[in-house]
Amino acid sequence: MIVFASVFLQIILPMFLLIAAGAFLHRKYTLHMPTLSGLTINFFLPMVCFVNIYETELSGKTAGIVFVYLLLFNGLLIIAALFISKLAGFDRKLSSSYQNSGVLSNSGNYGLPVSGLVFAANPLGLSVQIIISIFQNLLTYTWGFYNSVSASADSDKVLKKVLKLPVLHALIVAVILKAAGVGIPSFLWTPIENASNAFLAVALITLGAQCAYMKITSFSKPLVLAVVTRLFLSPAIGLLVIIMLNVHGTLAQAMFIASSFPTSRNSALLALEYDNYPEFASQAVIVTTILSSVTVAVVIYLAQIWFPA
Repeated sequence: MIVFASVFLQIILPMFLLIAAGAFLHRKYTLHMPTLSGLTINFFLPMVCFVNIYETELSGKTAGIVFVYLLLFNGLLIIAALFISKLAGFDRKLSSSYQNSGVLSNSGNYGLPVSGLVFAANPLGLSVQIIISIFQNLLTYTWGFYNSVSASADSDKVLKKVLKLPVLHALIVAVILKAAGVGIPSFLWTPIENASNAFLAVALITLGAQCAYMKITSFSKPLVLAVVTRLFLSPAIGLLVIIMLNVHGTLAQAMFIASSFPTSRNSALLALEYDNYPEFASQAVIVTTILSSVTVAVVIYLAQIWFPA
């Protein structure tokens, strides 16, 4: 019961307060959604990418194990999501949004606080979550963007659009500067960091604005499949890969818990930017986040039983 209360009060409630603020502001002032979406995708998101890549240390045997796990886990999840979307008969745009909703998880502003709570006395667990968060960012900025753009453009134009994305440029610059050991002067770092810190609030307010007039009177087939994929199929695949790799203890706990996080808000932002069923994508974020207050707590409980540290 303590785990349920902590997850809700420290993670779910603060997120929904910002989402509610966005819904209220849109109803009162009629926010311009293309401007919000473009600002978030083309400015704030590249800043977050740059800061995350530049600041985080990736080295050692543990990082290698986690990286192999992430390749297998996400590869299997992407294949499963693609198979399900084809079986369900989704069109290209809906398939794109469903796949992003099922594969991209909220490993940053949701996953890091959860891991900080669960692994308060064990820094290894939080370190693993940081690596997973960075990998999820990379997955979003590459496969997630490609998946969204490809649903809205001819195949021969997709690569050109992806190469023009500011977030990809930010990723490349961050990797180069990090590898070269180049320091960033404070007069540049301060605005970059401030913009990065603003991303969460702006992204959640944008999501709230998307949901301002949204009504979930029933669970559509795409929404049900997105919820099942993100909250149930994903942890099952994560558990399978952990067993395959014969991982135990805190490392296994951290990876299993990370596989259960709800849909990333970035999937809704991408759907809005490229007009790939944005209402469905927003519903997937909201519903999986609400239900995750129960499912994530259950996974945390099972992880501690199955993989004792």
